[in-house]
Amino acid sequence: MSAELISGRRARMERKTSESSVYVELDLDGTGVARIETTVPFYDHMLTALARHSMIDLTVEASGDTHIDVHHTVEDVAITIGEVLRTALGNKAGIRRFGEATVPLDEALAHAVVDISGRPYLVHDGEPAGQEYHLIGGHFTGSLTRHVFEALTLHAQICMHMRVLGGRDPHHIVEAQFKAFARALREAVEPDARLGGEIPSTKGAL
Repeated sequence: MSAELISGRRARMERKTSESSVYVELDLDGTGVARIETTVPFYDHMLTALARHSMIDLTVEASGDTHIDVHHTVEDVAITIGEVLRTALGNKAGIRRFGEATVPLDEALAHAVVDISGRPYLVHDGEPAGQEYHLIGGHFTGSLTRHVFEALTLHAQICMHMRVLGGRDPHHIVEAQFKAFARALREAVEPDARLGGEIPSTKGAL
């Protein structure tokens, strides 16, 4: 189970365990087309927003032991997206590397900063007390938001700082975070013409 490059900055991966079956394909140079079926409706909604606002074409087909809990399927999808993202980035030559976005959704406000660093690290804070216990859409618990970002940053080997600056509605709080991440990621993976194909690091590698 490893991600493979299809062409350019387009990659895919199939990941199967006793808990889930996941297929992910993405194109970093897409137009935000999403084909998402995880059997977790609210997660589908969040991943569709991620694709749309990052301008990354994203296909996700997943199923799992959701009769026990959606946790395994949600986590395994995030792991697979991370692996495919890392593969699609290749050696990261010519990308902007850093991205930042602050995104509102009505009363909610989230701020995300991304570094395509090759070093996985997540800082996630600011959610209101009790957010982790809310059941959103009948399946997705608030605690899964951080867990998705943990799995994704680890397997994509990126650094992300996510801060919730405000919010009351649990749905809005989660969605603002996914959209902020999407916009920051879009900026970070974009080619920078001024780099001339160089790797954006003093070390010469990311």
